[in-house]
Amino acid sequence: MLAFILRRLMQSIGVLFAMSLLVFIGVYAIGNPVDILVNPNADQQDIARAIAELGLDQPLHLQYWQFLSNALSGDLGRSFSTGIPALELIFQRMPATLELAAVSMLIAIALGIPLGLYAGLRPSSRLSKAIMAGSILGFSLPTFWVGLMLIMVFSVWLGWLPPTGRGDTVELFGVPVSFLTLDGWSHLLMPATNLALFNLALLVRLTRAGTREVMLQDYIRFARAKGLSDGRIVGVHVLKNILIPIVTIVGLEFGSVIAFAVVTESIFAWPGMGKLLIDSINQLDRPVIVAYVLLIVLMFVLINLVVDVLYSLLDPRIRLADAGGAR
Repeated sequence: MLAFILRRLMQSIGVLFAMSLLVFIGVYAIGNPVDILVNPNADQQDIARAIAELGLDQPLHLQYWQFLSNALSGDLGRSFSTGIPALELIFQRMPATLELAAVSMLIAIALGIPLGLYAGLRPSSRLSKAIMAGSILGFSLPTFWVGLMLIMVFSVWLGWLPPTGRGDTVELFGVPVSFLTLDGWSHLLMPATNLALFNLALLVRLTRAGTREVMLQDYIRFARAKGLSDGRIVGVHVLKNILIPIVTIVGLEFGSVIAFAVVTESIFAWPGMGKLLIDSINQLDRPVIVAYVLLIVLMFVLINLVVDVLYSLLDPRIRLADAGGAR
């Protein structure tokens, strides 16, 4: 197991290096931040001074080398617009995004797996058909439209929930969180639901398909012949065997929710990393954009590593296969 983790970490270093090069070239080849950051009435001396202060007067390969050298020491540059270190800006917004992503995934898991199990165990019932029809809507409806409809219904018409913001927060181990306050939950509920809708539909269909496949296996018939109860068959034999693809989807989608919560955070004015990214793109704040992308890549790498470790715990055959490959 240790050799497997070390091998994956070495692969991750190569992925981070390749992504840093691609992102750096892509971002630094677009536009000129000086046109946005410098007063239009500034003279050529002021413009040249600003270019030199931002380090944009050097060739692109020297800029990348300087960026890479600083990154190895944990410095991903300073924001062009605020002068604050890019990582500091991102870490200030990260708790809000992680909280939103975690709550949305919990909603998707808490509803998606039970509904998918029911639909798989009783595929001909009316409720099962209604669940599958609802999952199609979850795939089809655009996130921005659902968010606007949620605001229209629950904020404008009913006045039950606030439309924007994060609400009251409290410190938990030095990190501000909103799920521990009633006002925070009132602000969190709509964006988390909006973000959970796609993953909820995905888990419903994945769980249903896995359940239908497992119920046809011989060991389910043997379990019934031995007189095991339906609850034990579902809880032990069915659920355990469909968890591997579910773990995969949950892990990858959690990373996707963190990375691509931009639309939801923009609609609900949620002060997370996605909104920071949009603001940075509008201002051509290159250090923040590059730091954000690299941090997201690192998150995906770590999430994939955790998923692989969970694989080996859920299915010992994966550990045996890895050991055989190592020999």
